[in-house]
Amino acid sequence: MRRAVLVVNPFASQVTEQRVEAVRAELERGASVDTLFTDRPGHAVELVEAVTEADAIFVFSGDGGFNEALNGADGRVPLGFLPGGGTSVLSRVLGLPRDPVEAARRLGEALAAGRTRRISLGRMNGRRFGFSCGVGFDAEVVRRVDALGRSREGRRPGDLAFARLVARTLLERRGRLDPALEVRGVGRAAFALVANVDPYTYAGPLPLHAAPLAELEQGLDVVAPVRLRPPTIARVVGHLLRGRGLERARGILYAHDLDRVEIVCDRPLPVHVDGEDLGDVDRLECVCERGAVSVLV
Repeated sequence: MRRAVLVVNPFASQVTEQRVEAVRAELERGASVDTLFTDRPGHAVELVEAVTEADAIFVFSGDGGFNEALNGADGRVPLGFLPGGGTSVLSRVLGLPRDPVEAARRLGEALAAGRTRRISLGRMNGRRFGFSCGVGFDAEVVRRVDALGRSREGRRPGDLAFARLVARTLLERRGRLDPALEVRGVGRAAFALVANVDPYTYAGPLPLHAAPLAELEQGLDVVAPVRLRPPTIARVVGHLLRGRGLERARGILYAHDLDRVEIVCDRPLPVHVDGEDLGDVDRLECVCERGAVSVLV
């Protein structure tokens, strides 16, 4: 009998006691499962770091918990990501069902068959990310969403709140964002997105292909609008909604498959990794860890 550990974030928006039980029952068809619950930010890092003797670590959470698991992973024990958040980008990018019980069935089969995929990760100023890092506008919106607080059950606001705050932030600036940072070797820009996967994120069921050339087995891609004006915003939104990506859009800097990205800000700017606000930075270095972890698919 294989041994697995299930790490659960009980505060993730789609995690309930009933779903935890159903997920565990599905995984226990082919493995002995120890279930651990997080109770504070950063706890998943500690729980995953402590797992040394297991055939797999399953994480039932949203993207924040996935990110913590990646920061605790040693690269030897394969990870399985069960979608428990409102967006759950990483599990969706890996092609897993959005229903966590169906995803558990798929991952249980993958564990039994030894079906894994070796993926690359980014590391921003020492903090790993699984799919995205943003500095400037993108991260400011993440911070504003966090400022809305959580529900009584501890759940974060969803995609609708994010969309509203994107619109409000742009309106406050009258649709104008000027260059505020430099991506070394690429150029000056208003803000920057660093991705190691496509899609960059999702708006409900809609994938947003900001960095369409990015792949999990490759290096980092950078997408950076030089400046934004109302016509530019309309053009960028049109590209995203039509799934065309931004690699050839006018006024957008794009660099593909990089091992290192250095960004210097004119002033301290907000930064996030995988949707987690990490405060303000005036400089950041993103490096690619190629083949960093093994994931069940």
